[in-house]
Amino acid sequence: MSLTLTYKDITFGVGDKIKVFQTIKEHEKTRNQIFEGMVIAIKGSPTVKTFTVRKIGEQNVGIEKVFPLNTPTISNIVVVKSNVKGVKHAKIYYVRDKSRREIDKINSRNTKRS
Repeated sequence: MSLTLTYKDITFGVGDKIKVFQTIKEHEKTRNQIFEGMVIAIKGSPTVKTFTVRKIGEQNVGIEKVFPLNTPTISNIVVVKSNVKGVKHAKIYYVRDKSRREIDKINSRNTKRS
């Protein structure tokens, strides 16, 4: 149960807002898809790590994706906002029941304490 993860010299952790760039192959075409959201969990053994990213979609519907770390479809990961200092748990599933405003309030309170 780790709080941080490293992918190609990019370190991110639970509570960070990240962009995951994924290459998707459809027939002969390839395209890039960006999934931006907050990391809510990091799981797995050191050889097979996965991380879960959650975003709020249209009409305030929560969307979660689980990404394996060592998959060739992930081309890049960019950290948009780092918030590891305020997070004390490896899995922050409690944000599933919170609104966007409540999550921002919790994150701002945690960064003030650090």
